[in-house]
Amino acid sequence: MVSVVMAAYNAEHTIKAAIDSVIAQTYADWELIITDDRSGDATQEIIQAAAENEPRIRLFIHEKNEGASATRNTGVKNARGEWIAFLDSDDMWRADKLERQLAFAAETGADITYTATSYITETGAASAYVLRAQREFTYKELLRKNVMSCSSVMVKTEFMQNAAFAGDKLHEDYAAWLTILRVTGRAYGLDEPLLIYRVSAGSKSGNRLRSAGMVYNTYRHVNYGRLISAAMTVRYAAHSVTKRAMIRMRTKPTHTVK
Repeated sequence: MVSVVMAAYNAEHTIKAAIDSVIAQTYADWELIITDDRSGDATQEIIQAAAENEPRIRLFIHEKNEGASATRNTGVKNARGEWIAFLDSDDMWRADKLERQLAFAAETGADITYTATSYITETGAASAYVLRAQREFTYKELLRKNVMSCSSVMVKTEFMQNAAFAGDKLHEDYAAWLTILRVTGRAYGLDEPLLIYRVSAGSKSGNRLRSAGMVYNTYRHVNYGRLISAAMTVRYAAHSVTKRAMIRMRTKPTHTVK
């Protein structure tokens, strides 16, 4: 079984598409664990409506708003599958994502894998840019840049449950991948754009200054000193700026993905 972990907060405009992309998977042995972080809109009602017709959906509700890290951790803690895959509530998967990724994991013997990423805007306009996946990606390479989009990652449950998301003042997913790769040595990338990532100006990574501070905090969290963390943050930022410029330049405003 694959446990699909989805954190949700005020996602009424996008979460149905995210859920539908899981239900449409050609690989059927999955559970979808959605944790609602006390949304103030119709998010919870949309999840409940989907769950009425799909017994593989499990809903958890926080008593108070706790943030993205804690919300993902709730899903991880309740996972029952051999694998955990992540899907954010504003992203989508291609229908064969789990099937292709599981086959790739079996082929490589990987404990953690990720896929290439395609992009759309908040309104659904598609970008021609694809973030490619490198077949083998080492810990040292991951320090330079994070090409492992959270919604593309699939990891053995035992590793993920030992690398909890560490808080919302850093890039919690990046910190988790670094922690895991210190043990596994490398991740394996399937170079097929099986993830459709929705770029949002209001996301944590959308504000460049805030994102740079979070990258710095991530390096500090994984035990690098101040000067080394600052230098690595500058290097990381250069890659991030280039990637976002490529997404914007190669966006087709007339083509939408629903």
